Amino acid sequence: MMQRREFFLGAAAGVLGIACGSAKDSASTPGSQRAPDPTPADKPTADAAVAATKPGPKKILILGGTSFLGPQIVDAARARGHTLTLFNRGKTHADLFPDVEKLRGDRDGKLDALKGRTWDAVVDTSGFVPRIVKMSAELLAPSVAQYIFISSVSVYAEDGKVNADETSKLQVADDPKSEEVRKYYGALKARSEEAAEAAMPGRVLNIRPGLIVGRGDPTGRFTHWPARMSDGNDVLCPGDGTTPTQIIDVRDLAEWIVKTVEDRTFGAMNALGPAQRMTMKDMLEGCHRAAGGKGKLVWVDADFLAKQGVQGWSEMPAWFDNRGEMAGFGTTSNARAVAAGLTFRPVQETAADTLAWLATLPADERAKVRSSGIKPDKEAAVLAAWRAKK
Repeated sequence: MMQRREFFLGAAAGVLGIACGSAKDSASTPGSQRAPDPTPADKPTADAAVAATKPGPKKILILGGTSFLGPQIVDAARARGHTLTLFNRGKTHADLFPDVEKLRGDRDGKLDALKGRTWDAVVDTSGFVPRIVKMSAELLAPSVAQYIFISSVSVYAEDGKVNADETSKLQVADDPKSEEVRKYYGALKARSEEAAEAAMPGRVLNIRPGLIVGRGDPTGRFTHWPARMSDGNDVLCPGDGTTPTQIIDVRDLAEWIVKTVEDRTFGAMNALGPAQRMTMKDMLEGCHRAAGGKGKLVWVDADFLAKQGVQGWSEMPAWFDNRGEMAGFGTTSNARAVAAGLTFRPVQETAADTLAWLATLPADERAKVRSSGIKPDKEAAVLAAWRAKK
């Protein structure tokens, strides 16, 4: 059975761009915090209080910023009047945002461009190894008020826990010195959280997304569904539709990250949605509507899929047969993040915008990102076998 660290790794590596103590127990995981309210003597006048409802412009540093999530953060922050600086190697989409300040360097020791500068917040979208995160966080500790680390729900040790929240036990690598991201993805993310917190105690927000989806997604996971439905014909759908699942639109995540800068939010929060429980049927019917109702959704029994060699997640994106050790799949609590202002657009809107984005790509690029799910020949064979069985 594929474990949580494995099924999110492929998405995270493609989405964010891999850069080059043991995990805390559950009792030590911090909760949500915000900057303290002013004392009565410090409270503003009525006119000032009205003005204060609109946060002043912030200076935000993004470590990375040109792959998938980063550009959406830039767009959301600029729309709110904030000033951005991007620090990266200049190798991925270097032509993006020509009017945004760019500092060149490397997370692995070449950080001189960051010295002597100050920002209100840093958003770390490219930290996967605790040693790397430690270097950046320690260097920036005197220069920033808030460190936002983009972690992952893969930090959790158990996939079978229903409604797991941020106090759940975190992963620990068998080899604490290893930097093998593919082998120890979740454990390394957990230790990276610790590294940031050690460098900037009480000033870190660890954001733990699940599957990030939408415009610009290079993984072909969620995109498989609206793209496949736009082709028409019968569409192989897993199980009976009642299995829960969770995703987050990259724009919802980016807009909320900017809000956490404005609110100076700290702690650890799971960032995945929607706000209420969503089933595979809910998600796929939303994709179906976005695709104009083309084709027919054919729900195929999970046991039959297993006998046909159909894999959850890799061939049926965003789905696992959630019996047994995967019982917690699709049920991770997002209550903290929702309380801190995270909101979610309808899945139909995400699917429609994903299709619109695909349509703008050259044919060769579109072919690379439209689907990482089941291959057409195999899908057709499984559907034929299902019809014959019935």
